[in-house]
Amino acid sequence: MNKIEIYGIPNCDTVKKARRWLDARGIAYDFHDYKKVGVDPVRLKGWVRDKGWEALLNQRGTTFRKLDDADKADLDSNKAVTLMVQNPSMIKRPVAEYPGGLLVGFKEDEWDAAFT
Repeated sequence: MNKIEIYGIPNCDTVKKARRWLDARGIAYDFHDYKKVGVDPVRLKGWVRDKGWEALLNQRGTTFRKLDDADKADLDSNKAVTLMVQNPSMIKRPVAEYPGGLLVGFKEDEWDAAFT
């Protein structure tokens, strides 16, 4: 991969903010829409190895909160990956893959350091 790949949901406010930030700086990227194409389990497992499932699973979001208590109990890496594959909206957004790194969420100072 020699370019930036952004993963998320297009109507997410944080994804919109990140995409506007990239566009304003003329930084080219490809956008991967979870709603249309889901998430690749192999890629997701790589993200979890790199950042940890806790950084990727959005436990404060509506989708996670609506789960049965049994689904939320005893979370570990494998269970978190299964939940995120079944419900990609549970993945914190955006996820940005770029040569040499991976960012989860949009923090302008982190993105400045990675892309400018």
